[in-house]
Amino acid sequence: MDSVASALSRRRSALLAEVAALEADLRSVFEASRESNADDEHDPEGSTIAYERAQLTAVLTSARLRLAEVDDALSRLSAGTYGVCAVCGQPIPAERLLARPSARTCVACA
Repeated sequence: MDSVASALSRRRSALLAEVAALEADLRSVFEASRESNADDEHDPEGSTIAYERAQLTAVLTSARLRLAEVDDALSRLSAGTYGVCAVCGQPIPAERLLARPSARTCVACA
């Protein structure tokens, strides 16, 4: 289980860095839109600021969700319930946990 904890901790660190970078990018887009009077909705040269904001927000939401899943897995590891299906109570196969370390359910219950 130490290797699982280490892998989850590394994944958590990577996700924290990803979330921080995405938050900084989103702040930059917001700042750029405040400082610009450009009519980006009708600019034929590229995507709109609104589109960029929406796209970054979606990616950030996804990264935060993955971080929450890893945090939950670390909590289950501490509680001794990691690797046990939350639905049927059976052990989650090692192959599934290798592929998806934050899995809460076995394949049959997923």
